[in-house]
Amino acid sequence: MKYALIGCGRIAVNHMKAAINNNLEIVAVCDIKEEKMEELLAKYGLEKDTSIKRYTDYQKMIEELKPELASIATESGIHAEIALNCIERGVNLIIEKPMAMSIEDADKIIDLAEKKNVKVSACHQNRFNVAIQKLRKALEDGRFGKLSHGSIHVRWNRNAGYYEQAPWRGTWEQDGGALMNQCIHGIDLLRWMMGDEIEEIYGATRQQFHDYLEAEDVGMAVIKFRNGAIGTIEGTTNVYPKNLEETLYIFGENGTVKIGGTSTNNIDVWDFSVETEEDKENKGLEEETSNVYGNGHTSLFADVMDAIENDRKPYVDAVAGRNALEVVLSIYKSQKTAAPVKLPLNNFASTDMKGEF
Repeated sequence: MKYALIGCGRIAVNHMKAAINNNLEIVAVCDIKEEKMEELLAKYGLEKDTSIKRYTDYQKMIEELKPELASIATESGIHAEIALNCIERGVNLIIEKPMAMSIEDADKIIDLAEKKNVKVSACHQNRFNVAIQKLRKALEDGRFGKLSHGSIHVRWNRNAGYYEQAPWRGTWEQDGGALMNQCIHGIDLLRWMMGDEIEEIYGATRQQFHDYLEAEDVGMAVIKFRNGAIGTIEGTTNVYPKNLEETLYIFGENGTVKIGGTSTNNIDVWDFSVETEEDKENKGLEEETSNVYGNGHTSLFADVMDAIENDRKPYVDAVAGRNALEVVLSIYKSQKTAAPVKLPLNNFASTDMKGEF
């Protein structure tokens, strides 16, 4: 399967690694900075591979090479524009989170992909973490009984050096703040586990220590789910001196699970009223990861390839990407209006937050 990568920045290494692990035919990389392409290829010993073309214009690349699958790993603010152009030309996509920066753009991606029968996956790779898959199975098997509440805590650190690497970071137009960039993976997991259907969100955000940014560095929210359960979100880049944890809790009448580690990759608590043999193995499970992005990219890529071959929806489809985005934008809107926000959310964008701080 012919594969191309659009955007060769910080997260691109995970996309390239996943492409290699899945034996994709890497036909091209694209970035407006030529040195970024060479740095990325050199990491995998591919800098002398002449079969991999280099492009600074992704539209030219798509037209000339017609890849079956492409990843979009650019700054967030141009994800939607690139995605719509690729879908129009029939290219299946893996889009880095967030899928878009507005509900309107997310809906356009979903609608056009449906119309063109193109597979689009939002890159929420933590759904494939071993611990998360075990939790999902327990939920689907009904082992929790009635859900009480759940929470996600993303307690990370991002210093000035991180933001200086790329001037688009922390801007409303291209990135958003801690919730949109760092916490959206955890937010995706919480919404997915708690039944997806949300009635109302109340949130508050602040900019405490990063006054050189436009966006927030801490955000909190309470979610009312349609099934009666409550969810809470805590997301921040203000933890001193380094990343502390990304932790997901699910509480039900017959079970309690805490998934911890730096990227929801360890099982810290696994208690159910009726214990199975597998439960004993699950307790204390730790999945080794080389960075905070975890190991899920390889599995996500494999799933999308299978979805293309068998003409089915990807496990993490474009609607999942919209759902996570909708939660973040609802928190932003709640901060802006100082009021709870009813879902579904219509016509709100990160740029509507300009001047908030």
